[in-house]
Amino acid sequence: MRIALVQLTVSEDAAENPARAQDAIARAAARGARVVVLPEATLAPFGTDLRAAAREHARALDAAVTGAAEQADVVAIAGSFTEAGDGRVHNTVIVRGRDLHADYDKIHLYDAFGTRESDTIAPGEALRTVDVDGWRLGLATCYDVRFPEQFQALADRGAHAVVLPAAWADGAGKLEQWHLLLRARALDATVFVLAADQAPPPDPAPATRGVGHSAVVSPLGVVLDELDRGEGMLVVDLERDDVDRARASLPVLRHRVPLAP
Repeated sequence: MRIALVQLTVSEDAAENPARAQDAIARAAARGARVVVLPEATLAPFGTDLRAAAREHARALDAAVTGAAEQADVVAIAGSFTEAGDGRVHNTVIVRGRDLHADYDKIHLYDAFGTRESDTIAPGEALRTVDVDGWRLGLATCYDVRFPEQFQALADRGAHAVVLPAAWADGAGKLEQWHLLLRARALDATVFVLAADQAPPPDPAPATRGVGHSAVVSPLGVVLDELDRGEGMLVVDLERDDVDRARASLPVLRHRVPLAP
C-alpha cells in the first residue's frame, strides 16, 4: 500500500482550509497514494475559535475531503472538529472515500505542559479501525501516542498500522519525545505508525501549531522516512508482510501478562 503523509501549515482562517485539504489530496493521489493522511486540526489550528470553526466550516471540510477522495479513488484521513453538545467540540478524525465514512473522536486530551485541551474539547470513548485494501488501520490522534494500551488495543482488533494525525506542541524536549514515542508505540503493538504532523507557521509560531517531522515507523521501530519542519509530503510504500514477520520475531502481543493494579 502506498500512503502519503501531508504536512500542512493550517490557516487561522478556517474558510481557507477545505480547499487546501482538497488540493493536498489531489497532489498525493497524483503520486499514486491510496491512503492520504492530513494533520490533526486541519480544519482550524489550536488557539482559534474551534467551536465556531466546527459550526461554520466542518461541513465544508468534510465535503472537500470526501469529494477529493472520491474523485481520486483514495482514502483520505484528516483532523476536524465537531460539535459535542456541551459547549465544547470533539477533536474528530474523519475518514472518507471508497465507501468509507468513519469518525474517530480523540480519547486522550492534552491537559499537560500547561495546556488544558479539555476546556474546549470533549473526549471520545470508542476505538476506531477501518479496512483498506486488505489492511486494517487503527486511528489515534496526537496525545494518544503517550498511551501504549490504545495502540495495543487497536492491534488486538487487527490493526496492521495506526494512523496518527497530530499538531504536536513544541517546547523543550518535545521533538525528542515525538521521535521516542512514535518508535515505542510501533514496537509496543508491532504496527506501522503513520504520523502526520502540522508544519508550524514561520517563527514566532504558537507552540500548539506542530513541530513537523511527520514520519513512517516500521513495526520494529525503525523510522522508514521523515520530513523536516516545513510543509511537505511523505510518500512511502508499505508491505503488510512486514507486520507478520515482526510479530513472528517479536511476539509481544501474545506475551503480555495481565497485571493487577
